Amino acid sequence: MFPPFLFPILGYLFGSLSFSIWITRYVKNVDVRNSGSGHATTTNTIRQAGFGWGALVLVLDVAKGFIPTYLAVSQVDNPPYIVVLTSTFAVIGHCWPIFAQFRGGMGLATAGGTFLAVNPLAFLISLGLLILLVLVVHHSARASVFTGILVTPVLWLFNIRDISVWVTLGAGIVIAIRFLTDWNRKYRELWLDRDKAEME
Repeated sequence: MFPPFLFPILGYLFGSLSFSIWITRYVKNVDVRNSGSGHATTTNTIRQAGFGWGALVLVLDVAKGFIPTYLAVSQVDNPPYIVVLTSTFAVIGHCWPIFAQFRGGMGLATAGGTFLAVNPLAFLISLGLLILLVLVVHHSARASVFTGILVTPVLWLFNIRDISVWVTLGAGIVIAIRFLTDWNRKYRELWLDRDKAEME
């Protein structure tokens, strides 16, 4: 049985596991952050290493949010704030990983993993909100900022008022801050956001 204060540390360390960097370096001998979006993300892995490797990164990034959060939830004597801190620090670790010079990804997949750990319905609603906003805004980064801000009130409107409200609040704030760096970035493709020059 872990002391409660160790769970947020565990969350950050799990989040700092930079799978997209390691896998792309292994497959292509390149740093995934040196081209494309400049971030250690699933989409950037797909660009540089292929769809299969990108899918693997997606699963692993979800898992590194899910596992520490699930462990924090499973230890029944943990106060709720420990679960919230664990999930939030997992997302922080993904965005600013200690194992990769604090240059990581954007946090969406890892945040999704934390939502799954506390309430699968909250995960599905959050995913639906993100997809809806991307389709409406036509800009992935701005849609992600709005999702980070709106996900908690939307869950409240759906009468979901358990610990997942606080987990989404913590992760949502981190997501919104992280995606502000790409607020003015030009997107040419909705999903892979490549420039036309890259496609020619």
